[in-house]
Amino acid sequence: MDPRRDYQLGLFFVMAAAITWSSAGFFTRLIDLDYPTMIAGRGIFGALGLFIVIVIMNGRKWPRLFITMGRNEAIYIALVVLGMIAFIGSLGLTSVAHNAVIFATIPLISAFLGWFFLREIPSQTVLVASAVAILGVAIMMGFGFDGGLSGDILSFVATLCMALSIIIIRLNPTIAITACACVGSLVSGLVCLPFADLSAVTPTHFGYLVLFGLLNSAAGLTLFSLGSRRLPAVETALISTLDTPLSPLWVWLAFGETAGPQTLVGGGIVLGAVVMHVVISQRRQARAAI
Repeated sequence: MDPRRDYQLGLFFVMAAAITWSSAGFFTRLIDLDYPTMIAGRGIFGALGLFIVIVIMNGRKWPRLFITMGRNEAIYIALVVLGMIAFIGSLGLTSVAHNAVIFATIPLISAFLGWFFLREIPSQTVLVASAVAILGVAIMMGFGFDGGLSGDILSFVATLCMALSIIIIRLNPTIAITACACVGSLVSGLVCLPFADLSAVTPTHFGYLVLFGLLNSAAGLTLFSLGSRRLPAVETALISTLDTPLSPLWVWLAFGETAGPQTLVGGGIVLGAVVMHVVISQRRQARAAI
């Protein structure tokens, strides 16, 4: 495939993944259950959705993806599960603001890891865009100082796991990412299941949980796996930050919650940083193709 076309597909898939992941706030408000119950449903039904995708894409050969899993696949699954557990634990120990700002550092963490493991040297443009995105998230969340140290550490662990999973994909482009994500999603859901309040789940809740798993988990992970192997690690991470400003947009559209000025300003900065990077990178790709 033409390198420019491959790069554009990577941008499209990772952007689409960020959009699907940004629906988490919408589903959290819609479902109105305790967090372990929602995560358990998201993980289990997300795994089911991913399994269906695997069977459709691979036909009768689908068992091979699971049987032939090796060390790299095991590392990726461990990162998915550890990242989810750390993220869930951080929610009760630090503020949403701290979680968001710490996660926004993922492009810079990925830039360092990409240089260390892959010798991918990030451009000045992507580093500036990453720094601007962090600033935008910080403005959205109000530069809060209300987080707890243990929660912040867990949030950083979750962010580091996400960055390392991107590196694993770049190091091993042939890894069966969808199958790994399926196993990781299932294990994450099963880990939360003992803490879930299943008695509170109504038929309506059940339907919403299925949608949560299929859209936010299965679709998001599938799109991310298709895109992340086509882009440098730092660019994948930068585009993933679109999740933060888009999340309040869906809540506003669905529930009429008006975003405050700092949310609009900060979200606009994040969007602007990502768009700026995409436009500049496209121009660079066009010049290289001449």
